[in-house]
Amino acid sequence: MTRRYQPSRSGDLSGRVALVTGAARGIGRAIALALARDGADVACADLRSAEDTVASVRRAGGRAVAIRADISRARDARRMVETAVRRLGGLHILVNNAGIAHRDSLDATREETWDRVVDVILKGTFLCCQAAVPVMRRRGGGKIVNVASLSGLIGGVPSRRGSRARRPSGRTGPAYSAAKGGVIALTKWLAKDLGAGGIFVNAVAPAGVDTAMTRGFRYDTSRFPIARMGSPEDVAEAVRFLVSDASNYITGQVLILDGGGLS
Repeated sequence: MTRRYQPSRSGDLSGRVALVTGAARGIGRAIALALARDGADVACADLRSAEDTVASVRRAGGRAVAIRADISRARDARRMVETAVRRLGGLHILVNNAGIAHRDSLDATREETWDRVVDVILKGTFLCCQAAVPVMRRRGGGKIVNVASLSGLIGGVPSRRGSRARRPSGRTGPAYSAAKGGVIALTKWLAKDLGAGGIFVNAVAPAGVDTAMTRGFRYDTSRFPIARMGSPEDVAEAVRFLVSDASNYITGQVLILDGGGLS
């Protein structure tokens, strides 16, 4: 019989531990702060220092730790999870957000660039899930949210590259789009494989989000009914829903955050 995961009252994450990758800035930082406001203890992981995010959580009265990790390495992913469990007492929520931007054309994409982008975005998501799932199983379930991208669904986001562009390019790089598409497929596979154990796996797929990583890449927001770029907080609100009790009959889904662009 499928287990029913019961984390808390809807929107109340008190007593839960969340691990957020790529938490030093941008979308990951916004997610970490949002989950902390809902009462979760938060492990903030990043390749760079996430101490500023941790300090913000603590100033607001929350409990958080910073963990440095290269999630494209299995040993780092395992150590990251072990550290979160040891220092915060468990692991109930995993948000796979870490990624790197890639905007090169097919001809300009070097093999080493392809490898690094896919290693961080796709392999890193796999490794983090592989490390976290045994902990969640032992505790009777959990919630995993993978941050994908609209690029993983349609191959790019309508955009204008720099001030000299004459028409929307509609592209991120091939490595980025392929890796995010892989994250979406992995999300669906994991949902089928883990659902009976009370582990829910979903993804969010943002279009253009205004972060440091997207600077210099102008999005054609005239194509969106909500004519603006998304914010990190917009993504964080969607993640809050997917890790809450309100989503306890939702798994294997991709929540598109594009201001109505595909409507």
